[in-house]
Amino acid sequence: MPSQVFFMDLRASAKEPNFKKFSRLLDALDLKTLISRKKKRPLVAVKLHFGEKGNTAFIRPIYVRQVVDHLWEAGGRPFLTDANTLYVGTRAEAASHLVTAIENGFAYAVVKAPLVIADGLTGTAEVEVEINQEQFQKVYIAEAIMEADSLVVLTHFKLHELSGFGGALKNLGMGCASRKGKLSMHSNISPKVTEKKCTGCGDCVVNCAQEAIAINPETEKAIIDPTKCVGCAECLLVCAYGNIQIQWNESIPVFLKKLMESAYGVLRDRRDKAVFVNFITQVSPACDCYGHNDLPIVGDIGILASRDPVAIDQACVDLVIGSPGVAGSALKELDSGTDKFKDIYPQVDWPLQLEYAEQLRLGAREYELVKV
Repeated sequence: MPSQVFFMDLRASAKEPNFKKFSRLLDALDLKTLISRKKKRPLVAVKLHFGEKGNTAFIRPIYVRQVVDHLWEAGGRPFLTDANTLYVGTRAEAASHLVTAIENGFAYAVVKAPLVIADGLTGTAEVEVEINQEQFQKVYIAEAIMEADSLVVLTHFKLHELSGFGGALKNLGMGCASRKGKLSMHSNISPKVTEKKCTGCGDCVVNCAQEAIAINPETEKAIIDPTKCVGCAECLLVCAYGNIQIQWNESIPVFLKKLMESAYGVLRDRRDKAVFVNFITQVSPACDCYGHNDLPIVGDIGILASRDPVAIDQACVDLVIGSPGVAGSALKELDSGTDKFKDIYPQVDWPLQLEYAEQLRLGAREYELVKV
């Protein structure tokens, strides 16, 4: 049986502004079913990407406010959340992450919800989730995500250089993972010290809980013992000079499977307590993790909502492929029906993630598009 995916286009009038249509879209999800009546304060994690500083393609905070209002009315206690990044940018630790979120418009005065960085100050607040799947036996998910009673996943749908596209499934799998969880998806070996640039200051040595880093007495440079390294990635953040780097060595097919297994870990015990909203607007050719965003590859298409993360991502893919490309964008072919994802990232077998997610029973690729 196909999953329902609700869809609103972005046509508007004085009688029917987009905010009114968006409210109807949220009503179709029946958010009240997310709220536990057994708890006095049912916590709802509203998972989104606050956007890197300098990026402008992320979801507009005024739409997020509507989601929060609906959750308050349903009896929930919503909070906005994201996990720290693996790379060193403006969201690598909670203090900078919160400043970036507020500067990008997600202040309480706008969104009426507190901001919580899900994996703590430095990305180490995590929950180990046993999944026993092909790639992972365990995944590491940000603590606040796992402690929430229910989950609303808001995603800006765009292209991505490793997964082909970034939708609800990537927002779950990568976005909800702790730093250790993120590193385990991107790499299967320990980080590496750039020896030429290392100052030998020893900060990484002091801060390594596993005692996996030492100063080589001959070179006076830091070295990492891969037999002791557990892949927490904290050293990447500790190094003030940026001299410890991820070894991006995981193959794309394995990366995509790991990504889906991490998403499985997030939803393992609460498939009925999660809903998904994807914004197909400003569809940039790269992730919102960059401090800029390129010209959109297609025009704004609309907003989708579903209880099935696989179906909603499949619907987004189909709508983007079915749209004409924007002249002057990164696309080589502009015709409707061309694979926009392969056009820009020909090396990425993007359907693999949807096939594997369906195999993991995260949802179904077959869907019914219901216009609201």
